[in-house]
Amino acid sequence: MPACLPVILRRCHACASGRFRASGKFRVNAHHKLLDVWLLARCTVCGETTKLTVLERTNVRSVRPELLDLLHHDDPGLTAELLRDPAVRRRNRIALDWDNAWRLDTGAPDRPEDEAVEVSVRNPARIPVRPVRLIAEGFGLSRTEVERLLTEGNLVSVVRLSGKLSGDFTFTLKR
Repeated sequence: MPACLPVILRRCHACASGRFRASGKFRVNAHHKLLDVWLLARCTVCGETTKLTVLERTNVRSVRPELLDLLHHDDPGLTAELLRDPAVRRRNRIALDWDNAWRLDTGAPDRPEDEAVEVSVRNPARIPVRPVRLIAEGFGLSRTEVERLLTEGNLVSVVRLSGKLSGDFTFTLKR
Protein backbone atom coordinates (compact mmCIF):
# COMPACT_ATOMS: atom_id res chain seq x y z
CA MET A 1 0.00 0.00 0.00
CA PRO A 2 1.26 3.51 -0.65
CA ALA A 3 2.21 5.26 2.58
CA CYS A 4 3.03 8.70 1.14
CA LEU A 5 4.23 10.44 -1.99
CA PRO A 6 7.92 9.99 -2.85
CA VAL A 7 10.55 12.61 -2.10
CA ILE A 8 11.50 14.65 -5.15
CA LEU A 9 15.25 14.84 -5.69
CA ARG A 10 16.11 18.28 -7.06
CA ARG A 11 18.50 21.02 -5.94
CA CYS A 12 16.90 23.89 -3.97
CA HIS A 13 18.04 27.29 -5.19
CA ALA A 14 17.60 28.87 -1.74
CA CYS A 15 19.44 26.48 0.59
CA ALA A 16 21.16 23.94 -1.72
CA SER A 17 19.17 21.05 -0.23
CA GLY A 18 18.30 18.30 -2.66
CA ARG A 19 14.92 17.11 -1.38
CA PHE A 20 11.37 18.35 -1.99
CA ARG A 21 7.92 17.10 -0.96
CA ALA A 22 5.01 17.46 -3.37
CA SER A 23 2.35 19.65 -1.77
CA GLY A 24 -0.44 18.10 -3.82
CA LYS A 25 -1.46 21.51 -5.10
CA PHE A 26 -1.50 22.66 -8.70
CA ARG A 27 -1.18 26.13 -10.16
CA VAL A 28 -3.16 26.65 -13.36
CA ASN A 29 -2.44 29.82 -15.30
CA ALA A 30 -4.42 30.81 -18.40
CA HIS A 31 -3.09 33.01 -21.20
CA HIS A 32 -6.16 33.56 -23.40
CA LYS A 33 -6.48 30.14 -25.08
CA LEU A 34 -3.26 28.67 -23.66
CA LEU A 35 -2.71 26.97 -20.30
CA ASP A 36 0.33 26.50 -18.09
CA VAL A 37 0.05 23.98 -15.25
CA TRP A 38 2.57 23.39 -12.46
CA LEU A 39 2.71 20.98 -9.54
CA LEU A 40 3.96 22.77 -6.43
CA ALA A 41 6.59 21.21 -4.16
CA ARG A 42 8.27 22.46 -0.97
CA CYS A 43 11.89 22.09 0.09
CA THR A 44 12.18 19.79 3.11
CA VAL A 45 14.81 22.05 4.72
CA CYS A 46 13.84 25.69 4.11
CA GLY A 47 10.24 25.38 2.86
CA GLU A 48 10.93 27.21 -0.40
CA THR A 49 8.36 26.40 -3.11
CA THR A 50 9.30 25.15 -6.57
CA LYS A 51 7.08 24.58 -9.59
CA LEU A 52 7.24 21.37 -11.60
CA THR A 53 5.92 21.90 -15.13
CA VAL A 54 3.01 19.64 -16.05
CA LEU A 55 1.63 21.46 -19.10
CA GLU A 56 3.26 24.33 -20.93
CA ARG A 57 1.45 26.66 -23.37
CA THR A 58 -1.17 24.02 -24.12
CA ASN A 59 -4.34 24.89 -25.99
CA VAL A 60 -7.34 24.80 -23.62
CA ARG A 61 -9.39 22.71 -26.06
CA SER A 62 -6.74 19.95 -26.08
CA VAL A 63 -7.04 19.42 -22.30
CA ARG A 64 -9.76 16.97 -21.27
CA PRO A 65 -12.40 18.66 -19.08
CA GLU A 66 -12.06 15.86 -16.48
CA LEU A 67 -8.31 16.53 -16.20
CA LEU A 68 -8.88 20.25 -15.88
CA ASP A 69 -11.41 19.61 -13.10
CA LEU A 70 -8.91 17.39 -11.24
CA LEU A 71 -6.25 20.10 -11.57
CA HIS A 72 -8.57 22.79 -10.22
CA HIS A 73 -9.51 20.58 -7.23
CA ASP A 74 -5.89 19.55 -6.39
CA ASP A 75 -6.56 15.83 -6.74
CA PRO A 76 -4.01 13.77 -4.73
CA GLY A 77 -4.34 10.77 -7.06
CA LEU A 78 -3.40 12.96 -10.00
CA THR A 79 -0.34 14.18 -8.08
CA ALA A 80 0.86 10.59 -7.62
CA GLU A 81 0.13 9.74 -11.25
CA LEU A 82 2.04 12.76 -12.56
CA LEU A 83 5.06 12.01 -10.36
CA ARG A 84 5.21 8.52 -11.89
CA ASP A 85 5.03 9.94 -15.43
CA PRO A 86 8.49 9.69 -17.05
CA ALA A 87 7.78 12.69 -19.33
CA VAL A 88 7.10 14.95 -16.33
CA ARG A 89 10.25 13.71 -14.55
CA ARG A 90 12.37 14.21 -17.67
CA ARG A 91 10.96 17.68 -18.43
CA ASN A 92 11.69 18.88 -14.88
CA ARG A 93 14.99 17.00 -14.50
CA ILE A 94 13.94 15.33 -11.27
CA ALA A 95 14.39 11.92 -9.73
CA LEU A 96 12.24 10.30 -7.05
CA ASP A 97 13.22 8.66 -3.77
CA TRP A 98 10.68 5.93 -3.02
CA ASP A 99 12.20 4.89 0.34
CA ASN A 100 9.48 4.59 2.99
CA ALA A 101 6.78 5.45 0.43
CA TRP A 102 5.26 1.96 0.55
CA ARG A 103 4.29 -0.43 3.31
CA LEU A 104 3.34 -4.09 3.36
CA ASP A 105 -0.12 -4.80 4.77
CA THR A 106 0.14 -8.37 6.10
CA GLY A 107 -3.44 -8.75 7.28
CA ALA A 108 -4.28 -10.07 10.73
CA PRO A 109 -1.51 -9.38 13.29
CA ASP A 110 -2.61 -12.21 15.64
CA ARG A 111 -1.28 -15.01 13.41
CA PRO A 112 0.47 -17.95 15.17
CA GLU A 113 4.27 -17.75 15.11
CA ASP A 114 4.83 -21.26 13.72
CA GLU A 115 2.44 -20.89 10.77
CA ALA A 116 3.76 -20.52 7.21
CA VAL A 117 2.43 -17.44 5.46
CA GLU A 118 2.21 -16.94 1.71
CA VAL A 119 2.09 -13.29 0.67
CA SER A 120 1.42 -11.90 -2.79
CA VAL A 121 2.63 -8.35 -3.35
CA ARG A 122 0.92 -6.40 -6.11
CA ASN A 123 2.70 -3.32 -7.39
CA PRO A 124 0.37 -1.74 -9.98
CA ALA A 125 2.44 1.44 -10.26
CA ARG A 126 5.66 -0.46 -11.10
CA ILE A 127 7.57 1.50 -8.51
CA PRO A 128 10.91 0.06 -7.35
CA VAL A 129 10.74 -1.37 -3.82
CA ARG A 130 13.24 -3.27 -1.69
CA PRO A 131 11.46 -6.52 -0.77
CA VAL A 132 13.71 -7.18 2.26
CA ARG A 133 12.86 -3.76 3.75
CA LEU A 134 9.16 -4.17 2.91
CA ILE A 135 9.00 -7.62 4.54
CA ALA A 136 10.88 -6.40 7.62
CA GLU A 137 8.49 -3.48 8.14
CA GLY A 138 5.39 -5.53 7.31
CA PHE A 139 6.17 -8.33 9.77
CA GLY A 140 7.86 -6.22 12.45
CA LEU A 141 11.29 -7.82 11.94
CA SER A 142 14.74 -6.31 11.54
CA ARG A 143 16.32 -6.43 8.09
CA THR A 144 19.08 -8.62 9.53
CA GLU A 145 16.43 -11.08 10.70
CA VAL A 146 14.86 -11.13 7.22
CA GLU A 147 18.30 -11.71 5.65
CA ARG A 148 18.86 -14.59 8.11
CA LEU A 149 15.47 -16.11 7.17
CA LEU A 150 16.48 -15.87 3.50
CA THR A 151 19.79 -17.66 4.00
CA GLU A 152 18.20 -20.37 6.17
CA GLY A 153 15.53 -21.03 3.54
CA ASN A 154 12.62 -19.90 5.72
CA LEU A 155 11.81 -17.04 3.35
CA VAL A 156 11.25 -18.45 -0.14
CA SER A 157 10.36 -16.81 -3.44
CA VAL A 158 10.76 -17.56 -7.13
CA VAL A 159 12.27 -14.08 -7.62
CA ARG A 160 15.41 -12.76 -5.96
CA LEU A 161 14.31 -10.75 -2.89
CA SER A 162 17.60 -8.90 -2.38
CA GLY A 163 17.95 -5.71 -4.39
CA LYS A 164 15.01 -3.82 -5.90
CA LEU A 165 11.88 -5.10 -7.64
CA SER A 166 9.31 -3.07 -9.53
CA GLY A 167 6.85 -5.81 -10.42
CA ASP A 168 4.54 -8.16 -8.56
CA PHE A 169 6.06 -10.96 -6.52
CA THR A 170 5.06 -13.71 -4.10
CA PHE A 171 6.94 -15.12 -1.14
CA THR A 172 6.42 -17.67 1.61
CA LEU A 173 7.56 -16.98 5.16
CA LYS A 174 8.08 -19.96 7.49
CA ARG A 175 8.82 -19.17 11.10
